[in-house]
Amino acid sequence: MYNGTFTKAELENLINFCLQKLRRLDRYLLDEEVNERTITHKLAEYLQQQIPEFNVDCEYNRFKQRDIKDIVKRLELPKDNNNWDDTKLSPVIPDIIIHERGPHGKNILVIEVKKSSSSSSETLDRNKLIAFTTDPLNYELGLFLKIGLDNEDDIMDWYFHGARIN
Repeated sequence: MYNGTFTKAELENLINFCLQKLRRLDRYLLDEEVNERTITHKLAEYLQQQIPEFNVDCEYNRFKQRDIKDIVKRLELPKDNNNWDDTKLSPVIPDIIIHERGPHGKNILVIEVKKSSSSSSETLDRNKLIAFTTDPLNYELGLFLKIGLDNEDDIMDWYFHGARIN
């Protein structure tokens, strides 16, 4: 599948294939409305199986401190936040990323996931996608993915260079 870069269509097909697998093998997770992290973890497993040449990580937080400060500033989080540990960083840690680890690795796709039953705001997730698809991290694409109980209930909103592109 990989020939140097992924198209949006290729990534969309990959996501749809893995969502179908999630529904087929782990339907219980969706029906019982388990924690979003459990669902994203299983989805990431299925993505990793399809693209073993890349790393698929959940809640990845190993960005340089300078990059994190830039992202936090861009998302207009409180200016008095000087503690950069995981509890303070949670607003800017993506749910799933497809990338090559390391300082010179390629950043391919960042995904923010919401369950269709979630009542929490989508604004922060969408702002994170804007930030992650611009400098300094420059993910090739971002995806806001609202997972429904069935395929037709899914919502996919794509981001490129800091803008929504569907």
